[in-house]
Amino acid sequence: MRQQETGGRARKAVFSPVDNRARVDTVVRRLADAIELGLLADGEQLPGESELAGQLGVSTVTLREALMALRQQGLVTTRRGRGGGSFVSLPEVPADDRLRARLRGWSTEELRDLGDHWAALSGAAARLAAERTEPDDLRQLRRTAEELTRAEGAAARSRLYGRFHVELAAAAQSARLTREQVALQSEIGALPCLVLADDAYREEVADRHRSVIAAVQDGAHETAGTLAERCVRESTARLVAVRLTL
Repeated sequence: MRQQETGGRARKAVFSPVDNRARVDTVVRRLADAIELGLLADGEQLPGESELAGQLGVSTVTLREALMALRQQGLVTTRRGRGGGSFVSLPEVPADDRLRARLRGWSTEELRDLGDHWAALSGAAARLAAERTEPDDLRQLRRTAEELTRAEGAAARSRLYGRFHVELAAAAQSARLTREQVALQSEIGALPCLVLADDAYREEVADRHRSVIAAVQDGAHETAGTLAERCVRESTARLVAVRLTL
């Protein structure tokens, strides 16, 4: 376990067996969330139907229905013939006006409630990661944090921001926390684009992420948890401030 990269654990959570209830919908949500977060790369070929169905613990009929729904959403494309299969299709991030329209659908109370849930998840993940990880387990987290410092577009920054929190949960070696974080990031969607377009704030976030990683590496679990919570609460406060201008 200690030799596995965090990114590998995050992907493993994506392909772990789904809940027995509403299986088609659950498979669709699981894969859609992973694609929108960039845990599955644009153009990446998914495992064959039999293999993927086995990994997710569903029948091939259920998987085919889920893949059909993902194709209808534009998240998966299927190619026939030699070299064919199902491939990830990364969605375009909505334009700024569409993002603002989506943000208007949230009340400030709902945004703060979402931020509380997000902070609780990330704080718990950071504390557990500080207790359980070794330095080699943090390579993917460091890579994601460094990619954020170089990311130019708001869309890329938003995906990396969400991915960092998913990988933090994976570093906690908790499949349940990881799946919860994936689902939460899907609910948030591309809204962080509205605050991460600002270069100064992008640098601030990158610094916060590096501080979380340093605390995790040092085994300072309370500091790591507090820093992760603070990062989330700051982002939520900025989204609330944007919402108040609409």
